[in-house]
Amino acid sequence: MPTYPPSPGAKRRARSKTRPTGEPALQRHPDPRQKLAAKAAEKHEPLPEPRPISPALLTKSFADLGVPAPIVESLRLDGILKPFPIQAVTLRDALSGRDVLGRGRTGSGKTLAFAIPTVAALAAHPQPRIAMKPRALVLVPTRELATQVTEVLDPIARAMGMRSTTIFGGVGQGNQVKALKAGVDIVVACPGRLEDLIQQGFCRLDQVAITVLDEADHMADLGFLPAVRRLMDATPTRSQRMLFSATLDRGVDVLVRRYLSDPVVHAVDPEVAPVSTMTHHVFAVSAADKANVVQSLAGGLNRSLLFMRTKHGAKKLAKQLSSSGIPAVELHGNLSQNARTRNLQEFSEGTVRVLVATDIAARGIHVDDLALVVHVDPPAEHKAYLHRSGRTARAGAEGVVVTIMTPDQASATRLLTKEAGIKPTITQVAPGHELIHELVGDPAPFSAPKPVAATQPQAQSGRRPQGSGSSTGSSTASSNERSGSAPSGRSSRSAKSAGRPGGNANGRPGGSAPGAGKSSRGQGSPAPARAEVPRAPGASRSAGASRAAGEPRSASTPSRSGAGFGGNRSRGQRTR
Repeated sequence: MPTYPPSPGAKRRARSKTRPTGEPALQRHPDPRQKLAAKAAEKHEPLPEPRPISPALLTKSFADLGVPAPIVESLRLDGILKPFPIQAVTLRDALSGRDVLGRGRTGSGKTLAFAIPTVAALAAHPQPRIAMKPRALVLVPTRELATQVTEVLDPIARAMGMRSTTIFGGVGQGNQVKALKAGVDIVVACPGRLEDLIQQGFCRLDQVAITVLDEADHMADLGFLPAVRRLMDATPTRSQRMLFSATLDRGVDVLVRRYLSDPVVHAVDPEVAPVSTMTHHVFAVSAADKANVVQSLAGGLNRSLLFMRTKHGAKKLAKQLSSSGIPAVELHGNLSQNARTRNLQEFSEGTVRVLVATDIAARGIHVDDLALVVHVDPPAEHKAYLHRSGRTARAGAEGVVVTIMTPDQASATRLLTKEAGIKPTITQVAPGHELIHELVGDPAPFSAPKPVAATQPQAQSGRRPQGSGSSTGSSTASSNERSGSAPSGRSSRSAKSAGRPGGNANGRPGGSAPGAGKSSRGQGSPAPARAEVPRAPGASRSAGASRAAGEPRSASTPSRSGAGFGGNRSRGQRTR
């Protein structure tokens, strides 16, 4: 009877019998019930209660709160003389090195609340910059918020002799890598691009002394929490950490319990709170009147921000307003970063009066003197409503919020405002209603829409376009039609037919190729005639012999080869 080697299970059992008494068995797969119990205990562990706000604390200046003098002077130059409540209650604890959990609504001044202690802590322990190893990390959910945070943080960082940079996707990483290699003190980053650079070896977080999570609840909404946890795990455990958020749901509380050590909790606003300086209106309109009412709201002299649910809707509305004489730009996720920055800059500087955006602009965008926010499409939840509306009435200013409600949206809008804790004024509105004039004022003069530049064809990277003198198989068909030349990817049969007397590049018996009457620059002028150059049978044709210097290639001039300029002829291919 044959003998078989012992199975892996028999080997493990034999090893367990020979294990010394008292030695625990290896547990390769922990009991799932133990992991679930640990998660449940972590989830139900209560967070610390917010500290009560002392009225005397709200009256102190930045210098009284311990802010270094160079930072105080930098703030003074920017016109910031008195701290906002969220700054007044958090600065002392943050400057002392404590972990801080700050909760405040959008526009409450959270950026300076963590920017000041971050710069001050690094300045208190100066160290030489190390390439690709920042000393402070600020994580934000969107590119726009990263830009805004840097605009606030960079002046006070430069006042203390420090450098900062932003890292986010949607743009090339070359400048970001260059900045990291040169050495920076503070990095303001979105989680996705930062992870990508770390995996490529361009950044390390083992020297980070301060980590800040800004708008943590929005990062949870966008699904960034797994990436945030991986980045936080890469920072030193004993480093100072601060988390600022409007709410503590959707996994944000888990981040607090896992990464903040004995945090000090400060809250200047409830988790869901309307702003008392906002005036809320709901315009009940018919579906037929909605477009005209929206146009009337956007047609005032002041800047207005219009929110749409979809990217397509935002693009369409911006185009309609511009064609109606109301300068408008769009802001949504389909735009490149350069286009988003350009449109936002035009709106901020007042070049255009209307910005049509999706929820991408609901956080992290601050525009001064924005008096009107219009929910053209009501949001899906009350928190989105509050964040959208928070673009106006910032830092104590006043603002107006208008929600457009069609009959089919009546019940959802009533529930939305109830959950947001507001009591809007509901008015049945038609085009020309007096309330529109009361809120918007006199209409702005008509502004002629900008002419749309014709789209130019793009050649493949690394090759010159057809009009530059090279003949490539990658040139577009539209370029061939404008220049009047045959595509360079012609077969040998097409090339021979082009050389026959009375034939053309398409093999037709006479006439010219389509578009041959146009010049290579597409100006509509006829191409100059070219005399045939006699040559002996079998003689090769060089570029100089085929046409005069500077003479454009005509439709009757075939490519050098059937595979394009510089291509190799296939074996057995006959040439004329």
